[in-house]
Amino acid sequence: MAQSDPDLVAFLKAYPTYPTTHIIDDLRSVEYARLDVGGHIYLDYTGGGLYAESQLRRHNKLLAEHVFGNPHSTNPTSQAATQLVEHAREYVLKFFNADPEEYLAIFTSNASGALKLVGESYPFHNGRYLLTFDNHNSVNGIREFAHARGANVTYIPVALPDMRVDASQLSRELAQPSKRGHNLFAFPAQSNFSSVQHPMEFIDEAHKYGWDVLLDAAAFVPTSKLDLSVVKPDFVPVSFYKMFGYPTGLGALIARKEALAKLQRPWFAGGTITVASVQGDKYYLADGASAFEDGTIDYLNIPAIEIGLKHLESIGYDVIHERVYSLTGWLLDNLTEMKHSNGAPLVRVYGPTKMVDRGGAVTVNFYDRDKQALDHRFIEEQANEAGISLRTGCFCNPGAGEIALGISRVELDVCFTRPGHEERLTVDDFRHCIDGKSSGAVRISVGMVTNFNDVQRFLAFARGLLS
Repeated sequence: MAQSDPDLVAFLKAYPTYPTTHIIDDLRSVEYARLDVGGHIYLDYTGGGLYAESQLRRHNKLLAEHVFGNPHSTNPTSQAATQLVEHAREYVLKFFNADPEEYLAIFTSNASGALKLVGESYPFHNGRYLLTFDNHNSVNGIREFAHARGANVTYIPVALPDMRVDASQLSRELAQPSKRGHNLFAFPAQSNFSSVQHPMEFIDEAHKYGWDVLLDAAAFVPTSKLDLSVVKPDFVPVSFYKMFGYPTGLGALIARKEALAKLQRPWFAGGTITVASVQGDKYYLADGASAFEDGTIDYLNIPAIEIGLKHLESIGYDVIHERVYSLTGWLLDNLTEMKHSNGAPLVRVYGPTKMVDRGGAVTVNFYDRDKQALDHRFIEEQANEAGISLRTGCFCNPGAGEIALGISRVELDVCFTRPGHEERLTVDDFRHCIDGKSSGAVRISVGMVTNFNDVQRFLAFARGLLS
């Protein structure tokens, strides 16, 4: 875009450090050229990152030039695969600056798989599970394991308008761990709904009272550095496709060895044991990561993780973070100023409207001149026609959604206890239950490869909704 463009001039005046991120524009023209060739405006980075073409080439070259076998053996091809897998495991720890004497990286199918490992194995008996309203459903789902083992489950609310945690209530709850069992506290480093970045200080505060801490880093690490030598949560789930797009189907649980030793797996599988007996009705779990990696791991794709991490390192988190900061700030500045001809605002932002302790996702609902919400499904349809990829719904984060959309506990209780809803509730049933309230929102996610033109195209789309 030409420097004479008045919008670009205004943008650079408001965010003068944006030109320092020019390396990404250079990369986009080579590594991500398919975006512009296909006319894509991709604004769903919280849903999934994009891969560079060089990631594919390097991975394909590795597979084309070598022979790799199932790692569960000592034959040459098996050992070749084992070496690559273990090198990738070491690189994951190095990337997050995690001391290998303190932390272990366990490969999983995704962040949800990592969370399930913790949930099914955590010794909840007589303990507590404390979590914030603002959590992904895979963190919420751990409560079912906690309930089944008789643990107390407590949610800490988030408060409008910024949707940050009620810190005073959290402190009161953390100061009351169960004395008869283990205690687990879970929260996201960055909300996948509001993009709020919650204070890492929560980790030390929880540890002070003897809690284990699960830090969901899936939405945080694509654009922000997580240094595990500075903050020390006990369990950290990540999904690699959210960071660098490829491969999908792989994540990790980065766990402190001390906390990992508390986990009690409810079953065993191929690869997780040293010895198992049918007649003796006995088994012995393997040590370390092997005890948690069920069956044969994805040994052909795991090396692509190291390739992706090195790609991120070649760009640098400082550059990525600055780019996301500038473009998200410009997006917020402009969206919040848009008004209909009668002065009614076009959007309501769920989360911070300033770039303080927040990431690159902007979640909103659009309103007409009479202050009536436009259905998020209609917005998605219109965006699709304009070639804009964004996301709508509640983004697997019902707690944040209920607070943002003003859906009360009373309304939910009535909905869930209606005759016929005991076993099954469809999305349409739910929309009818909440009596016309919005059941979702629109999320625009800025990411590593977003450029100024992408944001401008979306802003032009939004202005088209004004009346």
